[in-house]
Amino acid sequence: MADIKRYVLGPDDEGQSAILETEPANVQSKEGFFWRSTLWATQELPVDNTVGGDRSVAEGVGAQREPQPGGMLVRALELWPDMAPEEHREQFAALNTEVGQKHTPTQADALRHPTMHRTDTLDCITIARGEIYLVTDTGEVLMRPGDTVIIRGVNHGWSNRSDGPCLLVGTMIDATPAGSVA
Repeated sequence: MADIKRYVLGPDDEGQSAILETEPANVQSKEGFFWRSTLWATQELPVDNTVGGDRSVAEGVGAQREPQPGGMLVRALELWPDMAPEEHREQFAALNTEVGQKHTPTQADALRHPTMHRTDTLDCITIARGEIYLVTDTGEVLMRPGDTVIIRGVNHGWSNRSDGPCLLVGTMIDATPAGSVA
């Protein structure tokens, strides 16, 4: 499990800036496969900072992969080293069902890498710890701490070929779907 702290700042009862939350929220995990926490979420853009409470635990945020329509998610995601391909495909297929994956990966996608998937979001993801291969339809690139990828609603997957977990932190913003890419 990733060892992270989440500091949510907002106005206290006197309107002064204060730390309101410190623990990760909406944690989902499967030992040996992944761990993730929703750090923040909204159901609107632009974000309405007058909405009170811990928005990362709001109804509908839970285990879903994508943000609410018109909203955004900020998440920390830790991925363990790849499993044997067939086991990895089974685990990822089960996860896709659990998170309500909108676009079912094709068999060719799953053969490219078991974690290939597509969302209708604009994602900005930075590697915080470890290393991981970003897999696309046409190639792959090794990403290390500080490297950032912007994913514009296209197929992608993550392949951890190291001997330790990789921590990614990113924001997913609801977007107009890119459509099929030829």
